[in-house]
Amino acid sequence: MNVLLSGVTQSWKIILCMMFTLAFLLVGLQNYHWLKETEFPQKSRQLYAVIGEYGSRLHKYQARLRMPKEQLELLNGWLALLRDLKDGTHSDSGDAHGEPAEDHEHLDEMSVLVDYVLKKLREDQVQMADYALKSAGASIIEAGTSESYRNNKAKLYWHGIGFLNCEMPPDIILQPDVYPGKCWAFPGSQGYTLIKLARKIIPTAVTMEHISEKVSPSGNISSAPKEFSVYGITKTCEGEEIFLGQFLYNKTGTTVQTFELKHKVNESLLCVKLKVLSNWGHLKYTCLYRFRVHGTPGEHN
Repeated sequence: MNVLLSGVTQSWKIILCMMFTLAFLLVGLQNYHWLKETEFPQKSRQLYAVIGEYGSRLHKYQARLRMPKEQLELLNGWLALLRDLKDGTHSDSGDAHGEPAEDHEHLDEMSVLVDYVLKKLREDQVQMADYALKSAGASIIEAGTSESYRNNKAKLYWHGIGFLNCEMPPDIILQPDVYPGKCWAFPGSQGYTLIKLARKIIPTAVTMEHISEKVSPSGNISSAPKEFSVYGITKTCEGEEIFLGQFLYNKTGTTVQTFELKHKVNESLLCVKLKVLSNWGHLKYTCLYRFRVHGTPGEHN
């Protein structure tokens, strides 16, 4: 009798265990479908939102790196004023047919003004054609250019053996991207480079560009050029040098400085020589970031 009761009890235990397991599986299956329909899409949307937010922040940060501080402060001021007006419009509890409409008009005016400021920031500051631009066809004539500064820190190493120098080439000064470190360096405070322009022109002005102390990793720009002179070269870059002017790049001024040539020429020139006479104190090298040549187009090459 005891054996029979023990067998029945064991059977009920097995049945109850199976029923509990089946109920657990059913509840789990229902929860799985509920999570699949509600929580996971929501988490996906949150994930995409976070990715989008960080992508936007990265884009804004890169834009700040390329924008002079003065322009950035001006833009931030306009945007802050626009946000204040927008917040005031939403929080205003005035007449539904009165002041909100007027606020919206002011908001539209500010939006137009901010768009105008953004447009001006995107425009080139010089507003003159650059005939020393590499992408337009200009180039550096190596035979008429100083040697580059050799820096062991700008060298690739393999098992402790340096085998490849990575310093910037001279034609980097003919390209528009200007940011710390992307410059051509030559030894000492005096050097020169011969530039073959994109086409023959009668030169009228030149522009020298350097980074500001505010974005310099070292906190100074002692390697910036100070005094420099410009010459035109006749007879397809192999003739005599025609003195066009001597100038001073002011390191405390704007980063982009344009100089009108003091001596005019009547003939079209294809080559211009830049001679740097001094820098702002760096003993080892001088860095050139960008040099532009402006003028009146002459006959084609």
